[in-house]
Amino acid sequence: MSSLANLHLQSNTKINFTGGNLSSDAGLLLFHKFIDKLGLHSLLKSYFKTTDKAKRQHLDHEILLQKIYQICAGYFTDDVSDELSIDPVLTTCLEKKRLASQPTISRFGSRLDEITLEQLHKITCSLRKRVYSVIPPQRVLLDLDSTLLPTYGKQEGEAYNYHYSAHGYHPLVCYDGLTGDLLKIELRKGSTYSSTGISQFLQPLLDEYLSQYPDTQLFLRGETVGYLDTG
Repeated sequence: MSSLANLHLQSNTKINFTGGNLSSDAGLLLFHKFIDKLGLHSLLKSYFKTTDKAKRQHLDHEILLQKIYQICAGYFTDDVSDELSIDPVLTTCLEKKRLASQPTISRFGSRLDEITLEQLHKITCSLRKRVYSVIPPQRVLLDLDSTLLPTYGKQEGEAYNYHYSAHGYHPLVCYDGLTGDLLKIELRKGSTYSSTGISQFLQPLLDEYLSQYPDTQLFLRGETVGYLDTG
């Protein structure tokens, strides 16, 4: 009768306990198809660039696209990037052998400024136009409110917000209340009052809809709107 030890010695099979090229994010392949249909990669490549002049292995638009994929997969912090750098699904979606590491992504975040915010706004408008070219909306409900983004350190601009009784940022957000689509968001200091800057925030969005989609009916809903001068 053969013992387990004898069977092991007679076998030429190599046992690998590393798991091989496995990933728990295979669902990103479907998201990748959606991203490809939207043409997001080409939009980022055309419109997004920081003022940084250094030559880098990972370009700005590539890092931004990586961040989008990671956030959609539920990875919200930069420090997970090191573990995901050779993830087979992410590297396939982004068509790279190795993704940007945590230090690279953190340095990228420090290069963002008002210019890149304008670029992101232009990209959002272009994406909206592409989506609406398929099925233009008959009506849009501009659902306007503020919310809390919690913080757990001494980040610049974070503060105690008395309405939420917590530390964080206090951004303005605008959704389409009929579809749930995020139309616009603006980060603000945690101590900012709910309706502060509401007109400046909403006016560009109104101008876009009135000029680009004149046949779309616009409705506004919001508890923190306050006074709004639409011109």
